[in-house]
Amino acid sequence: MEATKYTISMLVEDKAGVLNRVASLFRRRGFNIQSLAVGGSEQPGLSRMTVVVLADPAQVEQVRKQLDKLINVVKIVDLTNDDMVARELALIKVAATSSTRSEIMQIVDIFRANIVDVGSDSLMVEVTGDEEKVNSLFELLRRFGIKEVVRTGRVALTRGAVATRSDNKKKGG
Repeated sequence: MEATKYTISMLVEDKAGVLNRVASLFRRRGFNIQSLAVGGSEQPGLSRMTVVVLADPAQVEQVRKQLDKLINVVKIVDLTNDDMVARELALIKVAATSSTRSEIMQIVDIFRANIVDVGSDSLMVEVTGDEEKVNSLFELLRRFGIKEVVRTGRVALTRGAVATRSDNKKKGG
C-alpha cells in the first residue's frame, strides 16, 4: 500500500503534557511527523493541533482510533481529502550584499513575501503560503546563501462550514 501525506487536525485540551502524549502516540506507531503546529483555537481552553504524517490509510485509521482514546483529545478531523486551506509561514535569513539586495527584493516581491529585517550582510524574508510556494521561494534564495530558516509547518482548516467528517466524541466537539 502506498503512503500518502495526511493532514490531521485535532482540538485538544490546553493542558500540560497533551502535546507529549499525542506525539508519543505517533512515535510508538513508528510515524515520522513531517509537521506539527499547535496554537489557540476559537474555543477557550482548547488548542488546535495540526499534524502531517506520511502513512497508508490503515495506519492512519489505527492512529485515529488511538487518538480517540486519549482523554485530552476532544475532536479529530482528517482533512486530507477535504476541501481545505493549508498554509505555512517561514522566516528565511538570506545573505545579501549591496550587489544582490535588489535582485533578492524583486524575487521576494514576486512571491508576495515581505522583508522583515535588514542587516548589514543579510535580509530576513517572511513568506506565507502553501508548502510549494514556500519551497519555491527557498530554492530561488538558496543561490544567495541561506543563513538560517524556520518554518511553522502546515496549519489547515476546511473551507466553508465546520468540518463534517470528524469524530465528535467529547465535550466541545
